[in-house]
Amino acid sequence: MNVTSAHFRLSTFYFLLLVPLSCVAQGYDIAVIPMGATHEFWKAVHAGALKAERELDASGIPVKVIWKGPLREDDRDQQIQVVENFVGRQVNGIVLAPLDSRALVRPVEEAVSAHIPVVIFGSALRSPAPVSFVATDNREGGRMGARRLGQLLGGKGKVILLRCQAGSSATEEREAGFLEVMRRDFPGIELISTDQYGGATRDTARRTSENLLNRFGVEVNGVFASNESSATGMLLALRDAGLAGGRVKFVGFDSGDTLLGGLKAGDIQGLVIQDPFAMGYLSVKTVVAALRGESVPRAIKTNLALVTPDNVDDPAIAAMLHPL
Repeated sequence: MNVTSAHFRLSTFYFLLLVPLSCVAQGYDIAVIPMGATHEFWKAVHAGALKAERELDASGIPVKVIWKGPLREDDRDQQIQVVENFVGRQVNGIVLAPLDSRALVRPVEEAVSAHIPVVIFGSALRSPAPVSFVATDNREGGRMGARRLGQLLGGKGKVILLRCQAGSSATEEREAGFLEVMRRDFPGIELISTDQYGGATRDTARRTSENLLNRFGVEVNGVFASNESSATGMLLALRDAGLAGGRVKFVGFDSGDTLLGGLKAGDIQGLVIQDPFAMGYLSVKTVVAALRGESVPRAIKTNLALVTPDNVDDPAIAAMLHPL
């Protein structure tokens, strides 16, 4: 164990001994900081966090969830400022989906040094400071997407990988898992583009997708996009280029009304989905458990599933897609 790791584990240990006595009477203010607020993924996370708040209140543990994230999902500086502001307000706990696995390390470690426990969710942080990490197995999700696309193509053809943005641990893991399986299990498939980023919004992803299809549209047979915004942008670009409807096989990651509509219309042949509602719910429950001096797991895995036109109406899939 290095000195930094030992320092934060000791800080967390002493924090757990001291905090419950001082906070229980007035309740806990828990800051929940997403990467952004516009995508449907984050709305489901927020709903899960609020469910945890209601359950804890009903059990006699007063909790107030304070929801605030950056306006754009590529604004690392604003997310850092949000974390720093909550530390200055002396909230009791922080739940954070870091936009960047490195850039958010310093503010998170400062929060823990100020005796504010942090639970990371969705995308990893390169630090031992957080008390827990709640997330999907993103690498396996990328593998699932590769297997689906490879099977759709019968192991032959030319494929584009549309990345999200540099620094996002979750999407980088998905992209790595996709490339791992595609290169290992489908040698007859040629990866014709793997280095383009859709960016933080559907509009930037649409422009990148249009450029890719202008360049490769005549030869491309399949596409994988690694998050909600990149998948939505690619869907719109495929439709505009007349390549939807299965002409180009398309597998995306995450869900939402537009993507599910694309699946049901036959424009998308597979979606790897997470359980954002459970992420929000479990993250708030976990940080409150830590505040109360309870032992919490260092890592908590949430559900992962592949949605296809054949199983979209299955009860287990429907429960993940529509948790409310």
